[in-house]
Amino acid sequence: MIQIVTADGRREREVLQAMRARAAQAGAEINRAAAAIMEDVRENGYPAVAACSRKFDGAEPYEIAPERLEAACAACPPELLSALERAAANIRDYNEKLLLKSQEWRSPDGGVVGRIVRGLSRVGIYVPGGTAAYPSSVLMNAIPAKIAGVREIVMVTPPGKDGKPNPDIMAAARIAGVDRVFLMGGAQAVAALAFGTQTVPKVDKIVGPGNIYVATAKK
Repeated sequence: MIQIVTADGRREREVLQAMRARAAQAGAEINRAAAAIMEDVRENGYPAVAACSRKFDGAEPYEIAPERLEAACAACPPELLSALERAAANIRDYNEKLLLKSQEWRSPDGGVVGRIVRGLSRVGIYVPGGTAAYPSSVLMNAIPAKIAGVREIVMVTPPGKDGKPNPDIMAAARIAGVDRVFLMGGAQAVAALAFGTQTVPKVDKIVGPGNIYVATAKK
């Protein structure tokens, strides 16, 4: 039932203060939970990631073979596949025009000056895979990185309720040129990318949307 508050100058302030107090308490609990997961993965590596994935995702994390990305594209409805490819082409065209380029010239005193622009070695992309599964987030994060010269893109995404990867996201990863895909989500996936494990490589930067635990782990 919706709570009705009569604004008399006092009652609404009390309600707002109570709401802020609840939010602060919840925020502190989330910070503690995310920090504990991050530290567990830092100390114990992949076994900690696997334990968290079994607990929160109900599935064992694993790397998805490139053939499965190809199969996802082949099984993708033609209308969706066409839309993804068209979107990818537009994103690629736009970002190619914005790309900063290396330059070199001679200064008035004869010295050689300029700038060198190069992409990071490895970037991690977090892609939600549950109810908020948007293939567009794959394209918008991976394609600009590829254009910027990032050598390797590692994507993590949680399994659906059936324990399997979202096929539309897999198709988008293939179209965007993602190099490696791991089926795992949550703060443990962010930790795996940040610290590296026996199976997941450490990355230089992590991007992409996620829930409050993911956002807190990234922070």
